[in-house]
Amino acid sequence: MCFHSKNLYNEANYVLRQEFIENNNYVSYYDMNKEFKTHENYKFCMSQPANCTLRLLDKNWKSYFSAIKDWNKHPNKYLGMPKLPKYLPKDGRFNWMIPNNSCLYDKENGEIYFRLRILQGYNWKSRCLGRLIQVRFVPQRDHYIMEVVYEIEVDNCEEKSERVASIDIGVDNLMTITNNIKLSPIIINGKPLKSINQQYNKQRAKMQSDLMKRNGEHWSKALEVLTNKRHQRIKNYLHNATAWVINWCIENNIDTLVVGKNDTWKQEKKHMQNFMSIPYESLMTQLEYKCENHGIRYIKTEESYTSGTSYLDGELPIKENYNNERRIYRGLFQAEQTLINADVNGSLQIMKKVFPNSETGYGAEVVLTPTIINVV
Repeated sequence: MCFHSKNLYNEANYVLRQEFIENNNYVSYYDMNKEFKTHENYKFCMSQPANCTLRLLDKNWKSYFSAIKDWNKHPNKYLGMPKLPKYLPKDGRFNWMIPNNSCLYDKENGEIYFRLRILQGYNWKSRCLGRLIQVRFVPQRDHYIMEVVYEIEVDNCEEKSERVASIDIGVDNLMTITNNIKLSPIIINGKPLKSINQQYNKQRAKMQSDLMKRNGEHWSKALEVLTNKRHQRIKNYLHNATAWVINWCIENNIDTLVVGKNDTWKQEKKHMQNFMSIPYESLMTQLEYKCENHGIRYIKTEESYTSGTSYLDGELPIKENYNNERRIYRGLFQAEQTLINADVNGSLQIMKKVFPNSETGYGAEVVLTPTIINVV
């Protein structure tokens, strides 16, 4: 089904691209749905899942049009002109999505029942903590994952921010956390993630070398197992790390969490290998939904000029104050009177991006020696 879902997505995307390129016209979801009802891949996917695939494609095109509109007004926000929605890999697979009008969750048994005959007769155990929205089957390398999408009611986040924490995301220091309630800065250790990637890259290189020598191939079942193990270890570490952060926020009555994001992470060559190996978007997504679940206000802000301006010297994170040469060896930052931890300084400046008048009461000793946390 995931293979046919991919084919349907690509066939519909081809029609949309050709119509847009040749006639500067966009085919709506409703017209597309009518046109493809008789197509083979639409029938194989079945009506409701096929509708979900076409709706997602329609959403991607509307996002493209919104990006183009914003790019015309603010080109400096982008690295280049937004591109048309791409085709999915020819030999790949795509999510097979089933809406809530074709499935039902039984709270007593903790099972999902499907109206689609192909899925009946199986024990679909899962957890659903709210109103069921969608069930989707997500293809992995050698298996499938069933994801249950549900909607829950959360407490309204307080607009007034009195107890604020901010996070600077990095590599060796995965998350550097500061606050305005005079608690010691905290660093969530990121080196275990680097170790997972280094171990994986070393083992993969050796296995691929042996494969090439034996039969000239680049991939095998053993490599799939190794890659899946790496993905699961990273996913588990990120979940544990974000859970630790949220529990810390709850224990200390933090009402607002500010997270810095650098949109050029993947374009900076010296960071490319590290950042592309760790799913930072997933990290921020986990922080966001866990904040929402516990009524903590989540704010994501761009982090420009935070690494080259000094918190201790009262500098605002703006271009006029920026001097990246003050960030020196071994993660230290040269303030006017002393050396301080560079990531702690960055985290404090991220807070100042959103709350320019925030006061933490941190002195030089505290900013130099944060507490390092190793999550399990």
